[in-house]
Amino acid sequence: MLQGHSSVFQALLGTFFTWGMTAAGAALVFVFSSGQRRILDGSLGFAAGVMLAASYWSLLAPAVEMATSSGGFGAFAFFPVAVGFTLGAAFVYLADLLMPHLGAAEDPQTALALNFGSTLMNKKSDPEGPTLLFPESELSIRIGRAGLLSDKSENGEAYQRKKAAATGLPEGPAVPVPSRGNLAQPGGSSWRRIALLILAITIHNVPEGLAVGVGFGAIEKTASATFESARNLAIGIGIQNFPEGLAVSLPLRGAGFSTWRAFWYGQLSGMVEPLAGVFGAFAVVLAEPILPYALAFAAGAMVYVVMDDIIPEAQISGNGKLASWASILGFVVMMSLDVGLG
Repeated sequence: MLQGHSSVFQALLGTFFTWGMTAAGAALVFVFSSGQRRILDGSLGFAAGVMLAASYWSLLAPAVEMATSSGGFGAFAFFPVAVGFTLGAAFVYLADLLMPHLGAAEDPQTALALNFGSTLMNKKSDPEGPTLLFPESELSIRIGRAGLLSDKSENGEAYQRKKAAATGLPEGPAVPVPSRGNLAQPGGSSWRRIALLILAITIHNVPEGLAVGVGFGAIEKTASATFESARNLAIGIGIQNFPEGLAVSLPLRGAGFSTWRAFWYGQLSGMVEPLAGVFGAFAVVLAEPILPYALAFAAGAMVYVVMDDIIPEAQISGNGKLASWASILGFVVMMSLDVGLG
């Protein structure tokens, strides 16, 4: 991120940074064993706090200031911010609801267990399929935020979250990781399963990239929309992307995928962010009146992701208190970064 360049170029640099942080987090799969959930849950809690603080200081606060200073809304300056915030949350929610209509419900287990090639699935030395590093009773693969994640549990009891409907899985006990026989079921082609994964990754990582792009596109449009604010937002999203990369790669490794495969699909979750960032920067540069809506939209999408995905994911293994205090720490760190360096 280099001051003095165009907003679009800044957004591209910022989102390449966030993608790199996702890859760095996914690379920890080479270091940590799949059973080290305390580290992952604490990191996810920290990421949630960072994301919430960034949503306010880098997105909502400038949006409110722009709507107020424009003078076009008077006492209803909150309106564009409220509309944008609600639409951002609705975007992620509706994207989740869209999944069953794209084929995920037709063949739920094979739609969730991708054919990553013959290296893993066709090992003749292991006719029973890949070795599971997590017990079958503890791990269930589904399409969720950024691809494949383990199911959630509440108060120690496994359960299917409401998002299970998005993957076509019935509510109730978690579905074990499919065996090799299930992976080879007819009725779901590998390209469709791969397309579903890519779509899930795209939908759930657009908000971060869009937020960075809108942040850089809004520079100097108002007093609070500065280069420092946009830079801090990119740093904050990069920080929260770090554990998210691990949150994808670690369960994949636990499901029996090779370390390199787990890393590849972990870093893939951040690949869409540069595209979303450039789009967001272009949009606000070309259509300045939409800035309050765009900033609030990005904030709403990010907050929804935190509430619906990251926080529940951090609570699944009995480390809820650790995750909660890590969230507080993350919020304070991002607030200090934004206020102190902004």
